[in-house]
Amino acid sequence: MAKQAKGTGRNWYVVHTYSGYEDAVREALIQRIESMNMQDKIFDVVVPKETQIVIKKGEPKTEKKRLFPGYVLVDMMVDDESWYVVRNTPNVTGFVGSGTIPVPVSEEEFKVIKRHMGQAEPKFKIDFANSDHVVVLDGPFANYEGIINNVDEEKGKVKVLITIFGRETPVELDFTQIKKK
Repeated sequence: MAKQAKGTGRNWYVVHTYSGYEDAVREALIQRIESMNMQDKIFDVVVPKETQIVIKKGEPKTEKKRLFPGYVLVDMMVDDESWYVVRNTPNVTGFVGSGTIPVPVSEEEFKVIKRHMGQAEPKFKIDFANSDHVVVLDGPFANYEGIINNVDEEKGKVKVLITIFGRETPVELDFTQIKKK
C-alpha cells in the first residue's frame, strides 16, 4: 500500500501528537531514526517554537512557546518503512493528510513557519486589553492609576490614560511598567 502521493520525494510532513508530548516525540523519533538506520529517509524532526516575553511575578521572562501545540514537523521521504517508523513512535497519533497518505507542507507554509521560528526579536505576550485598569510601576508616573487605551503587541507598548491636573493624558509605557489593578 503506497503511503505517499506519487513522486513527491523529500518533504516536510506534519505529525499529530498528544498535546504536551511534542518534545518527547521529537526525542523518541531521533532515537528511532538512529537505532533503525533511517537517516537516509528521515532527515530532521522539529517542534516549531517562537520566543515570547511573558511577565512572571512582575518580571519579564523569555519563553519558547510552541507554535502548533500537538504537532511535530518531520523532514522525510515517505515510504512504507519510514511511514511505519514515524507512525509507531510513542505518542504519535498519525500524519496530517488524507486518510493514511501524508500530505506534505507546501514550501510557502514552511517558509512562514521558519520565519516565526527564526524570529530575532521575541514577541511580547501581553495579557492586557483596552479599558483594563492598571497601576504604573516605575518611571515618572510611578503609582499613578490609569486605563489602557491602546495595546501594541509588536512593540510591547501600551497607551494608558492617566489623569494629570484634572485632565486625561495618554502616556506610552512599556508593558513591563504596569500591572493590573
